[in-house]
Amino acid sequence: MDPRGLRASDDSAGWPRVIAHADMDAFYASVEVLDNPELRGKPVIVGGSSMRGVVTSASYEARRFGVHSAMPTAQAKKLCPDGIFLRGRMERYGELSRAVRAVFEQFSPVVEPLSLDEAFLDLTGTQRLLGPPIEVARALKRRVREATGLTVSVGVAPIKMAAKILSDMSKPDGLLVLGPEHLLEFLEPLPVERLWGVGRVTLARLNQAGISTIGDLARFDLAGLRSRFGSFGAHLHELANGHDPRAVVGDWERKSYGEESTFEHDYTLASLDLRRVLTAHGEALARRLRADGVRARTITLKLKLARPLGGGRYPLLTRSLSIDSATDDGAAITRIAIQLIERVKVTDKVRLAGVQVHNLERADARQLGLFDPAAIREAGRRSRLNRALDEVTRRFGEDAVTRGLAHADRAAPTRRIK
Repeated sequence: MDPRGLRASDDSAGWPRVIAHADMDAFYASVEVLDNPELRGKPVIVGGSSMRGVVTSASYEARRFGVHSAMPTAQAKKLCPDGIFLRGRMERYGELSRAVRAVFEQFSPVVEPLSLDEAFLDLTGTQRLLGPPIEVARALKRRVREATGLTVSVGVAPIKMAAKILSDMSKPDGLLVLGPEHLLEFLEPLPVERLWGVGRVTLARLNQAGISTIGDLARFDLAGLRSRFGSFGAHLHELANGHDPRAVVGDWERKSYGEESTFEHDYTLASLDLRRVLTAHGEALARRLRADGVRARTITLKLKLARPLGGGRYPLLTRSLSIDSATDDGAAITRIAIQLIERVKVTDKVRLAGVQVHNLERADARQLGLFDPAAIREAGRRSRLNRALDEVTRRFGEDAVTRGLAHADRAAPTRRIK
């Protein structure tokens, strides 16, 4: 019996599926410690540095003070006044994320990334070549450490939901493996908020119905759940009873890119500072699109209004526009984002602004009009300019060449996969 009350199963012969969830430990903070050993053993906190910023990652030394991801920076500074607060380096995190992904792909041809620092691996059928799940997971942890100097926690189970819960329970630098014969026993006493999709509002409604554990939910009348939550209630009931047919999706493609900033001071919609921030985001998105060889057809403006709703919540508005020809040009993305401000018919100031791009296509799929020489010349000019800007950025950093941009703090240095 594992100290956490779990039974490990070395023999996977009877498993319908073998799914691993691998999650890097305090990834951003751990990278900072890796690159600067003087930070080892100290409370390192990565995130937006403004008082409205958000913690992206906290070392386990910082977590002892109650600091955690998604916590406002101001609160983190109160809890951990001696913490070492860093803005974060997405380029470096991306570099190590690619190295980790390469290790994952040595163990399975089917890897589904959830973000820069975590992924599902389908290990079904690999036991004949690699051995039982627990040995495979140990080897994976060892190779990640050898390749990057970082630690990863791993959970292995017959369903995705349980694998993710196990990796979280095993942190830091842990490993838990659960066979199908122990799945329901494992789920039964867990808090119901462990289930995917159970947020604050859903949790309150479940608690009102007398449901506090996954076991309570599994035993609850299905018709009653449907009447309260519709089809989502039935879905939660299935999960609670250990039924999670979702496969690991290996042919994953990114669906969108986004950049956003939370401001130290609120901006009006007419503010020049707001437009400068949108310009910064447009340029950052364009660089990422070009680096990945894709273009976008839809641009979305995201605004969080400075009108408190209580409980730390604020109204969120979005406006979108789709264009005929996909783009990876920062000036084009910025122009559309600024135009979308005109569609916002409120007088409130804004505390957060972001830009997202969707409807992606490969850059080599774009075709220019055969009979529009001006368009061809302009596209060529833009392409040469952007290549030059990318090279300057690569050599000297993102701030080396700008379009008169404001440097507003981001809520957090995150590039979550969507």
